[in-house]
Amino acid sequence: MSHSTSTISIPDIPESLFLASVELAVTSNSSYIPPHTSRAMLYIRPFAFGSSEMIGLVPPSEFKFCVYVKPAAAYHGISAQDALILTNFDRTAPNGLGHAKVGGNYAPVMKWSEKAKADGFGMTLHLDSKTKTEIDEFSTSGFLGIKVSDNGAVSVVAPSSPCIIDSTTSDCCLQLARHYGWTVEQRPIKYTELPEFSEVVAVGTAASVVSIRSITMEDSRETVRYLDATTNQGRLRMYLGGAI
Repeated sequence: MSHSTSTISIPDIPESLFLASVELAVTSNSSYIPPHTSRAMLYIRPFAFGSSEMIGLVPPSEFKFCVYVKPAAAYHGISAQDALILTNFDRTAPNGLGHAKVGGNYAPVMKWSEKAKADGFGMTLHLDSKTKTEIDEFSTSGFLGIKVSDNGAVSVVAPSSPCIIDSTTSDCCLQLARHYGWTVEQRPIKYTELPEFSEVVAVGTAASVVSIRSITMEDSRETVRYLDATTNQGRLRMYLGGAI
């Protein structure tokens, strides 16, 4: 959060205040914490915004910091999702704030996500806006590609784009992959590499770890399929999601 606030002229929130606020929000709503054995969670959302009375294009003089919690299930459910690569909308500029968790990275994509849902796609995926050739991330979560070689060796590939948000869930998955003895790569991922993956998963705090059934390019309708219609979870996704 400190990284994101620094990009939009909001002062750092003291760590002690942050932790105390999260603890207060959770303990005050502890009755809403789902059982550990359930598929639900208590989602914690800290946020900050400028609140001073002003209209000039200068940093605010007052700010509000809040924490709310709510019981929730995985954002996209637990079944595999069909994803659509948006080609008529750029999530972020090459030197913009794609790496920060700010409202401007989420609000503009809502209408495109709703349109994709109406067309049968549960998720939307973004390419880099400069070359339109490399994978950035899903609108709601990070991207992980999983390859299985002929000899059974597994490698997990995560994008290294400067325009994506650092994901704790993605980092956890990569740590688990190393623990399983899988190879981990963090590098640019060309769109043309998609057919080489055995599985693709979307990972995020709200999304959890969800399998991607297929990925379709919006303009050409070219489709790469990873799971058939009767399979809801990839085999290797279950290793990651089950541990998290």
